[in-house]
Amino acid sequence: MNRSASNDWSRRRLVTTLALGPLAAAGLSAKSFAADTSAQISSAAARTALIDGNARYVADQPLEFSRSDRRELAAPAQLPFAIVLGCSDSRVPPEILFDQGLGAVFTVRNAGNIADDIAIGSMEYAVEHFATPLIVVLGHQRCGAVMATVSSVASGTMPPPHIASVVRAIRPAVEASKSMPGDAVENAITTHVRQTVAALKASRPVLAAAVAAGRLEIVGAEYHLSHGEVDFLA
Repeated sequence: MNRSASNDWSRRRLVTTLALGPLAAAGLSAKSFAADTSAQISSAAARTALIDGNARYVADQPLEFSRSDRRELAAPAQLPFAIVLGCSDSRVPPEILFDQGLGAVFTVRNAGNIADDIAIGSMEYAVEHFATPLIVVLGHQRCGAVMATVSSVASGTMPPPHIASVVRAIRPAVEASKSMPGDAVENAITTHVRQTVAALKASRPVLAAAVAAGRLEIVGAEYHLSHGEVDFLA
């Protein structure tokens, strides 16, 4: 192998290692990647990985890595370090917002980031099978589902049946935030995230038990369409 080819190989290996982020920190490699939950990271480390990834996204400095290398690494099994309950909005893909690759984030998405039975069951699966330590309920600026709900409550009319199911799920947040000063939609978005976090923490038997045992942290966050930052709620 000539010097140029050797240097290129070294650079590619370095980039691949950096791209693995917390997976590499957990002691996983392309040869040994398996759902060994003893290798799972902490919720604090998971949150830091997401925060750092979002900072890279905002700065337009994403990690560069070979997708084929990452695909090969993740093919045998998955060990996602975070679960994100997000909105189906095409502008809010968690893997991009948090600058993560294949196998890092277990994503559950629907209009309005609603924690219905299927969404909760999906999250329970990741907590039970992969010991994923962190759930992030990710709302976002100018959410269309919340806007539709605010409009429905104000007008007293309901949209067609299937969309109405989305409105009914978000309506408690709209009602609870009516008296808040400021923008009605943004207040409802934040309130909906907080209500969803509270509901997930109380969701039995799996999530509530994992939270009580200190194996799981559930937090809320909001993505800003205008500047790209994700703010974690206190």
